[in-house]
Parts: sequence; C-alpha cells; structure tokens
Amino acid sequence: MRICFVSRGSLNSFWDTYGGSDADIVFFGFQGIGEVSYEKELRGETGYFEDAAILSKENHNVVVCGCVTDTRGVKRKSAVVAENGRLLGVSDMLNAIDGEYKSGAGLRVYETKVGRLGIAVAEDLYFPEILRTLAVCGSDLILCPFGIVSDSTESVLLRAAAFSYGVPVGFCGAGYSQLADVSGAVAFASPDSPVEFSLDKKQEYHLIETRRRGFYKAPKKDF
Repeated sequence: MRICFVSRGSLNSFWDTYGGSDADIVFFGFQGIGEVSYEKELRGETGYFEDAAILSKENHNVVVCGCVTDTRGVKRKSAVVAENGRLLGVSDMLNAIDGEYKSGAGLRVYETKVGRLGIAVAEDLYFPEILRTLAVCGSDLILCPFGIVSDSTESVLLRAAAFSYGVPVGFCGAGYSQLADVSGAVAFASPDSPVEFSLDKKQEYHLIETRRRGFYKAPKKDF
C-alpha cells in the first residue's frame, strides 16, 4: 500500500503542480481544503468536497483530507474521505479541547479497495479509546489529519497506539508527516511534501487473558 502524504499546500495546488498521485491513498492535512461551509456546498457556491472526489476519480485512488466544517456557525475539525470519484463520508473530531471547535459524533471505518480505513481527527489522537475503538472495529490502517505537531507528544502516542492495538497509525500535520507500524517503531517520518511511503500490511492478533475482581457468582446448590 502506497501512501502520499501532502503536508503543505492545498488540494488544488497539488493537482495543478503534480497532476495528483498514483499512490493508493493521498493524505492531506488541514491545509488541503481549509474551511468548508455545508450550506455553501449544498447551494453549489463551493465545491471542496467535489474537488476531493474528482481527485480520487482522476487518480483511481482514495483521498483523505482534513478540513474545518461549518454548520451554521458551528465549526468542527473534520476529515473528508473519497474514493474513485465517490464521497464516502465526513468524519468529525469527537473530543474538542478548550477551543472554538465543537465535538462531532460517531467514529467510522471506511471500506475501501485498499482495506478498512479508520479515521481519527486532530486531537482525537490524544484519546487512546478512539484509536482502540477504530482498531477493534477492524481497521487495517488508521489515519489522523492533524494541525501543528509538537516535539514528541504526537509521535509517542502514535507509536504506543500502533503497538498496543496492532494496527499502523499515521498522521499528516502542518509541514510534517509520520507513520508507526505494529511494532511501535517509526516506519516513516518526513517534513517533505508531497512524499510517498510504501506500507506492508500487517496486523497483530494475540489471545490475552486477564484476572480481575468482580462478577461474583454464588455457588449453586444441588437439588
């Protein structure tokens, strides 16, 4: 599976400059299409989602692009997913932290020709239960469009999630991209844009037993 990370420049400038990419997945950060008003999209005044769908159609691949969606003044960090000219859906960030953005609702794993694609959005990376849920729901790969990346926090969380949940996890931030494999190692990291990386699909499955208190059952009497 080849992934093209685009951490700088818009979706349209990427298309104009490079003519797209023949990678299996083209992954943009939040700069890809910027802010999107649902009302303007529905009225046909803008066509940002259509642009993502067209790019996926022209390149016969999957496009994942971070964006900020505006619903009558309510703004959310989101990610649009398109494949072969078809808009598969929009995922929202579930956990909004002390800011102007509101939380969305519901996680989604997208069925694509390259596998089951789990989408986390921005600060959802800080919440292990989000990535665990996406892994339990059968994701072959988890991608997270991100904003400004700190020195090490996001990298540590990325690696820990990939190792603990047995699924590769990657983010595309502002000028920096990274992906961790199921061993917890950094398989790819780069400030370049666009840049491609080939990922070998691997998953880890183990039988894990736990002992804990609770679930008491009284002995049954023989009759």
